[in-house]
Amino acid sequence: MPNGRYSLHTDTGPAGHGPALIGEERFSCAPGPAGWRYVSKTYAPDGSVLAATDLTLDSRCRPLRMELRAGGWQVRGGAVDGVAWVRAAADDPAGDSAVEGHDRAHGFTGTSPAFLIATARLLRLEPGASTRVRLVELTEPVLAPRTVDQGWQLAGVDTHDTDSGPLLVERYTVADLATGEQRTVHIAGDVVLSAPGVELEELQSPPNTWPDRFTG
Repeated sequence: MPNGRYSLHTDTGPAGHGPALIGEERFSCAPGPAGWRYVSKTYAPDGSVLAATDLTLDSRCRPLRMELRAGGWQVRGGAVDGVAWVRAAADDPAGDSAVEGHDRAHGFTGTSPAFLIATARLLRLEPGASTRVRLVELTEPVLAPRTVDQGWQLAGVDTHDTDSGPLLVERYTVADLATGEQRTVHIAGDVVLSAPGVELEELQSPPNTWPDRFTG
């Protein structure tokens, strides 16, 4: 079961400085009866909890169950003829503040690296192939939903020798189709090695491999 720590950064920092540290996400992930599950908590530099993520994918890498908590809000959702969700205040057990949403999107995305892995596995691209994907974005701190269209290309798959054997690293180019902005994402198994705003700082066991074209 891979578990470890990501550092999360802003895209830009104060004037004259580089990206600023937001905090760190401590995670664990593993295959399970449904497909794959990822759980994490994100901590601010002062140690306070900023967010929590609990994402379960089914055998086809669709979001079977998703729960996010941040900024006094919580969102629960999953794949239902697209994706559906309920957003409510975290301190509202009666659900009076709950608002339901639905979109014919393929999945969810957000701050956690879990969503990069989920989207990559859902698309199952061959090296050199590209496609478009529609996602519902839920970003901290208030988890307000908005629909985004992205272009994903699997630019290449690189092999790195490690003590535990060859490590296959998938290199994706991800574009925001509304702005044209592009970013590069490196994924090995079920771990994001690097992406804009994300750095893998610690990994306590090797990444799990996925039963697809790369792992046989």
